[in-house]
Amino acid sequence: MAEYDGKVMFWTLRQKFVDDSVNVEEKSRQVMYYSLAIGHHVGVIDCLNVVLECPLSQYEAWLGLLEGEAQRKMRGLLTFGEIVIDASHVNTLAPAFAHLAAHAEAPWRGWSEQMLQHLQDIAQEPAIYLMVRLVR
Repeated sequence: MAEYDGKVMFWTLRQKFVDDSVNVEEKSRQVMYYSLAIGHHVGVIDCLNVVLECPLSQYEAWLGLLEGEAQRKMRGLLTFGEIVIDASHVNTLAPAFAHLAAHAEAPWRGWSEQMLQHLQDIAQEPAIYLMVRLVR
């Protein structure tokens, strides 16, 4: 596809809704995450911030550098027009992007480094996630 066919935008939370300075018991933390999850149904809106933008054609080339489940997850964008990357995807995606961050050429190396940093942030704070959307 030509670059004018669209672009891929990555958003992440602009604000954390969890105060890390408060020591929260594990059961309470689970209730807090559940409350954040159902918040979308009662009017809570996440404040998202663009963290990466790339032409669709270069995103497709980046996909070609990935393998296995990591490629399948990221290819979902082409099928559904939107994907969410959350804590459940860290173990699948982090090794793949770490490999590309060390071995890929530009611009995929830099994008992979960014993705790896976001995945590390998600691993540290599961309330954080990435929203990836195809914009035509």
